[in-house]
Amino acid sequence: MSFARAASTILGKELRTEFRSRELLGTTLVFVLIVLALFSFAFDPTREESRHFGPGLLWLALLFAGSLMLQPSFVREQSNDTLAALRLAPVDPFSILAGKIAANFLFLLFVELILLPVFAMFYNVGLTAVLGRVVLVLVLGAAGISVSGTVFSAVAAQARMRELMLPLLLLPALTPVLIASTEEMVGLFGNPPETQTVWLVVLVCCDVVFLTAAWLFGEYLLEE
Repeated sequence: MSFARAASTILGKELRTEFRSRELLGTTLVFVLIVLALFSFAFDPTREESRHFGPGLLWLALLFAGSLMLQPSFVREQSNDTLAALRLAPVDPFSILAGKIAANFLFLLFVELILLPVFAMFYNVGLTAVLGRVVLVLVLGAAGISVSGTVFSAVAAQARMRELMLPLLLLPALTPVLIASTEEMVGLFGNPPETQTVWLVVLVCCDVVFLTAAWLFGEYLLEE
């Protein structure tokens, strides 16, 4: 089976599983919306303060969303030894990771699509003038979270304390992604809006490094 066909098959399985149960997306959306609302009422920021603090709170909520969504990526394959069957299939091991990365990326984009207008409403932030650039930052950040999170989910799934292991592995790796995404969005929400190319370059480099590492070590990540 070709790489593209194997990855698309895994992606289709992940999408069907999620939209059948609707547990993961529903739980994650409710959680992050509550987090954003609580931050809004706790800080009660003015429009000027929102430009500085809002992006950090938004990415903190997206980090929580990613942690919730990425945990089951490989854990649910353990119950019926599905992962063992996937490893025995005549496919490139990276295609299994690629399918799951693509699924997590789409799930996170869907959450961001719902979260962005809610964020703009709660924090009184204008998006019209910078919407395209904000979406670019969200896509690059979601890619970094999805790739690294899926990789670490594969590692943590084999551990006894996997619920604790994933955040411990994920948070240090995502620090440059979160910093770059937050700083870029602070510039975009400034007056006047400013695109800081250096942070976009950092985001792209992080995504490339994470994806390359997943490709190089994909076979070993799926071993027990």
